[in-house]
Amino acid sequence: MQPYLVSARKYRPATFDTVVGQKALTTTLKNAVASGKLAHSYLFCGSRGVGKTSCARIFAKTINCEHRTPDGEACNECESCKAFNAGTSLNIIELDAASNNSVDDIRALTEQVQTPPSVGKYRVFIVDEVHMLSSAAFNAFLKTLEEPPSYVVFILATTEKHKIIPTILSRCQIYDFHRITIPDMIAHLSFVAGQEGITAEEEALNIIAQRADGAMRDALSIFDQVAASSAGNITYQSAIDNLNVLDYKYYDRLLDAFLAGDVLSTWVIYKEIRDAGFDSHFFINGLAAYFRDLLAAKDPATLALIDAGEKAREALAKTAAKCTPGFLFRAMNLCNEADLNYRTTSGKQLLIELTLAKICQSLSPSPNSSDGEGRLKPIDAANTKAVPQGELPKKTPVAPVTQQVPQQQAPAVSAPKMPAFAYGSKSTSTPPKGTTLKLPNFSMRQGVIRPDVNTRQTEAPATARTNPFTADEFAAAWNNFADNHRKEHILVNAMRFYMPQSSDNINFEAKVTNVMQLEIMTEALPRINQWLRDALRNDSVTVTVSVSESENEVIYTLNDRELLAKIIEENPFVAKFIDKFKLVLS
Repeated sequence: MQPYLVSARKYRPATFDTVVGQKALTTTLKNAVASGKLAHSYLFCGSRGVGKTSCARIFAKTINCEHRTPDGEACNECESCKAFNAGTSLNIIELDAASNNSVDDIRALTEQVQTPPSVGKYRVFIVDEVHMLSSAAFNAFLKTLEEPPSYVVFILATTEKHKIIPTILSRCQIYDFHRITIPDMIAHLSFVAGQEGITAEEEALNIIAQRADGAMRDALSIFDQVAASSAGNITYQSAIDNLNVLDYKYYDRLLDAFLAGDVLSTWVIYKEIRDAGFDSHFFINGLAAYFRDLLAAKDPATLALIDAGEKAREALAKTAAKCTPGFLFRAMNLCNEADLNYRTTSGKQLLIELTLAKICQSLSPSPNSSDGEGRLKPIDAANTKAVPQGELPKKTPVAPVTQQVPQQQAPAVSAPKMPAFAYGSKSTSTPPKGTTLKLPNFSMRQGVIRPDVNTRQTEAPATARTNPFTADEFAAAWNNFADNHRKEHILVNAMRFYMPQSSDNINFEAKVTNVMQLEIMTEALPRINQWLRDALRNDSVTVTVSVSESENEVIYTLNDRELLAKIIEENPFVAKFIDKFKLVLS
């Protein structure tokens, strides 16, 4: 009875054609062997388990073969091939640089170089993990590597090319090995399963290939592990149970809850995931990757960006059809923010639950949906009717205020608030280590988001109000509006700098200095006019906006970030004060 061999050794490539996932590279090596144009030194680079050492052995065996096949492979019948297959060949010397990295080890190697081959044409020296050599060993190796005897070929292999000194790199032909793709892994694992008499579902092999992270050797090792635990019947369930993989069905259920705006269902699913033993940080990163794959699956042109098998890609494409790119982008951004904040927050469960709630809200018609703000699905479904997506809840009309308002006093009832405007996306950049100052996030305004056409404005009273008012009362009402909308920074700054002027005390005109201010003020005029009419109890008050044509009137307004920077520039001690007391600018 033959001793048991793990699949990684049993199915190790023996010819160029059996190397998985490196077709272009092996073709180049075969052509070099067929033409007889061999370099004296090669450097094979790539991550673990991609076939560097296997290709080096195949190359060494092939160049010494006495009767190569027409397609450039070794014959396995000549004396040299038989000695190589039996492990007794004296023409192929392997050195592990990880444990033989001293100058003395390299000197012993250079002494062996002086001995010509007894059988075959070449003596091949394979130095694995060559980046582990010491600086002195590299320098001792330089002269021999540059001008070896004509019968010597060096093949160096490394997983960390950047650690090799440039003088070594310049003396070698460099071949970069690619990570093995998941479809190539699945095909090879299916072949191995057929040879071993094991039944395996493609979904299970896809999980194994994803877990291997581009290394064929790791994939075969994991394959043996799952096959042993499932008694030769590898199913999707047995694979995820054995490898502790989070089932993608959880993510599908979460997506359905997100699209329905059902926050509580997402929290229940999240609890199931935690009860199954999965870390919350691992979960939120997996959810972000899921949204990323859905976004890539939206377009057939980007479907290849998904590192999965063909069936998995088709399933993702069908799921992605339910979502809009905007929703997927916002969801990815929220998951990324949760990942950045996870290590510093004390309430990790609350952070994840809040992120799930924001993702649910991101599909609402709220203009602030990029921040995850909007209306949740009503929790008490028995007493509250769900508002259909795209509609605003109806409000009971409010009767106009008829009581007398004393002069120099703002009205007791505030004017109804209209939706805020979004001027840019939030930044998720992390401040330098040790910095506690949090600045507001702004971006240059790319365009104005128009208010929802369905937004109901306060109905005008049946009888027009004509209460007289003074200039001071008008200024107080104007400033009160700015004070109640401080989050709209550009609008508030413009209102504070440009007080409207009037000749008849009814029609007012505010002159701004640039087009951006004009657009923002123009869009806010319906709200401003309504506020002023309610505050002054005069329905004839009208404010218009225009751009000033006088260059002398140009005033540059600072936002909060610029204002703080200006203050710190003039008074450097302010920065130390803010840092010492950990103040936050909001």
